[in-house]
Amino acid sequence: MATTADIRNGIVLNIDGQLWNVVEFQHVKPGKGGAFVRTKLKNVVTGKVVDRTYNAGTKVDIENVDRRDYQFLYRDGDDFVFMDTTTYEQLPIPAAVVGTAANYLLENQSATIAMNNDNPLYVELPASVVLEVTYTEPGLQGDRSSAGTKPATLETGTEIQVPLFLETGTKVKVDTRTGDYLGRVS
Repeated sequence: MATTADIRNGIVLNIDGQLWNVVEFQHVKPGKGGAFVRTKLKNVVTGKVVDRTYNAGTKVDIENVDRRDYQFLYRDGDDFVFMDTTTYEQLPIPAAVVGTAANYLLENQSATIAMNNDNPLYVELPASVVLEVTYTEPGLQGDRSSAGTKPATLETGTEIQVPLFLETGTKVKVDTRTGDYLGRVS
């Protein structure tokens, strides 16, 4: 069992049976009273962020989370099948665990999967991916990048907003965290 002195950014704490990732922490020693640790925690499963304060020396339960690189192979019903790039072992992961990452996953794409006691916690994609626009309304003569946006369907089936001048078949860079259009790729 660890204490609050062991808290660092990126470690995972087990609080009341739920896993929380430490986003920020600050050791505070006020002039009057005892020292304490102020933390900002993010729920590993739901993504909810909370602030929590601990008295110095309080026992905390640190969980071991293993992050490994996997390659997405295919979708099998409600499961996404990934392959460990070092052992070539295949791992089916439920759609609920994959979450919004499914909107930007293509076959043979690499992803990082966080595991705790051989249970997948979440799937992490690179910050941006390159996808092809499969359908969008045709642009008109005179449309400029600052004039506005229109919906476009990507090859994964996800719809994002793109500038008016983009056409079907264009490859675009998309932010996997927000779903925002980042630019064209030639």
